[in-house]
Amino acid sequence: MGVALVRAKWLVTGIQDRDTPQVIGDGAVAHQDGKVVAVGEYEEIRQRYLEAPVTHHGRHALLPGFVNSHHHVGLTPLQLGSPDYALELWFASRLSARDVDSYLDTLYSAFEMIASGITTVQHIHGWLRGSYEQVHGAASAVLKAYQGIGMRASYCYAVREQNRFVYEDDARFCAALPTEIGEPLLENLRQATMSFDQHVQLYRQLRAENQHPLTRVQLAPANLHWITDDGLMRLVTLAQADNVPMHMHLLETAYQKEYARRRTGTTAVRHLEDLGALGPWLTLGHAVWLTAEDVERVAHSGTCVCHNCSSNFRLRSGVAPINDLSRRGVTIGLGLDEAGINEDRDMLQEMKLALRVHRVPGMDEREVPSVPQVVQMATEHGARTTAFRGEIGRLDVGLNFDAVVIDYERATYPYQDEDVTMLDALIQRAQQKHVETVYVGGDPIYSNGVFKYIDRDKALADLAAQLARPKTAEEQARRRLSKAVFPHVKAFYDDYLGTEQARQPFYLASSRS
Repeated sequence: MGVALVRAKWLVTGIQDRDTPQVIGDGAVAHQDGKVVAVGEYEEIRQRYLEAPVTHHGRHALLPGFVNSHHHVGLTPLQLGSPDYALELWFASRLSARDVDSYLDTLYSAFEMIASGITTVQHIHGWLRGSYEQVHGAASAVLKAYQGIGMRASYCYAVREQNRFVYEDDARFCAALPTEIGEPLLENLRQATMSFDQHVQLYRQLRAENQHPLTRVQLAPANLHWITDDGLMRLVTLAQADNVPMHMHLLETAYQKEYARRRTGTTAVRHLEDLGALGPWLTLGHAVWLTAEDVERVAHSGTCVCHNCSSNFRLRSGVAPINDLSRRGVTIGLGLDEAGINEDRDMLQEMKLALRVHRVPGMDEREVPSVPQVVQMATEHGARTTAFRGEIGRLDVGLNFDAVVIDYERATYPYQDEDVTMLDALIQRAQQKHVETVYVGGDPIYSNGVFKYIDRDKALADLAAQLARPKTAEEQARRRLSKAVFPHVKAFYDDYLGTEQARQPFYLASSRS
C-alpha cells in the first residue's frame, strides 16, 4: 500500500522524561504497510509526500496507542457474582462463576479497551477446567477474538503447578475440610489441573499455530505460590531461548509476602534473585509488598513492574511503591487487571487514578507521578512488558503506527487556560467519550463509536442470550460449593499473618525491611 498521512493539532510522539512530553504542534505521521515512515510538522511531511491522502484531526491530540499490561477476562467477577472481597477470599467466591464463551467474553472487554484508546493488551489467561484440548480451544478462541476485532494481544496461559486454592497443598487443605466439602473441592481442582509439561506443550503449540501479525504468545509463571522453583527456572530458560517475555504475579497481598517468608526464609524478590529469575525478560504484576531492598533488586536487575492500581484498591491489596520504583528508573507498565475502578476497562480513568493515588504529602512535585510519567507507563513502558516490545509504544519511524486520537476541544470545553500544558489538561480531563479514532497498524479499527470489523451490538446480544439460559446443574453445584467452602478459606487465613510488621506495606513500614 502507498503512504498515507494522519494530521493532528498536536502529535505526541512519546515521553522524553517525567517532565517532558515530545509534542509537535500541527504534526503529522506518514505511515505505510502499518509502520511509521516519517514524523514531523505537517507542512514538512506534506512536501515529502505530495500525493499521499491525508486524514485530518483538526482539534485533536494524536498519542501512541495505550497498552493494558495486565488483563484476564471479559465479563467481570462482579458481573458473574463475585464481589470485591480480599484477594484470597475472592478466589473462593469465584468458584461460582458461570461458564462463558471465550470468544464473546474476550470481545466484551476488547470493546471497552479499544474505546478508551487501548491498542495492545497483555492477556494473561487464567484457570480453565477441562481437558488439554478444551483449554487449547479456549485459548485459540481468545486469540481469534483479538485478531477479529483488529487489536494487538500478547497472550500467555498462566502456569500453575500447586497450591491452587489456598497457600497450602491442595490435597492437604481439602483433607482438613468436612468430607462433603473437601471431596467435591478436590475434584473441582483436578478438573482444572494441567501438568507442567502440558503447559509447555500449550505454549509451543499456540506459538507454532499463531501466524497472525496482531497476536504473539509469551510465558506466565502464575505466582510464587503457584509454581515450584524448578518449574519457574524451566520457564526462564524457555523464555530466554525463545526471546519472549514473562509476566508473573508477585506480592499482590500481605499473605503472599508471608507465604514467601515461610517457603524461602526471605522475601519473594530476594528468592527470585537467588534463583536467577530476575531480569528484563520478567514483569512483576502488582508488586505491592516489596521491601526497600526488593525495590533495589528490581531496579538493579532491570526487571519490569506492572502497576494494577484499581485492582489493588478493589481487592484490599495495598498501595504499590510506585514513587520509589520510579525514582530508581524501573520500567512500570499500567494494567487494568479484571476491571478498573469504575467496573470497566477505561485506560484514561486508570491513568487519572495512578496519577493521584501516589500523591504523598509534601511540596516537591518530583516525589509524585507526573502526567508524562503516567502516559509513559500506559504506552512505552507498558509496551516493554509485552511480546511487541521495541515495536510499539511510541510514534517513531520504524515502529507500528498504533495510535489514539482524542478530541481536545470537546474534552476541555468550555474553557482551559493555556498555563496548563496540553498533555496535562488532556489526560486529566479527557474521558472515553472523547476518544474519536483508534489506529492499529495504521488501520482505523474504531472511529466515532463504531468498530470496523465486529458488530458490537450483535456480539453483546449473543453474549446476553447465552447467559440468559438457566444455570446448569454443574454451575449450581459450583455455586453451592463456593458458599460452603468460603468460611473455611477465611479461617485458614485468619491467623496467617503473625506480626504487625508482616501486615505493613512498604509505604507504612517504619523499618522498611
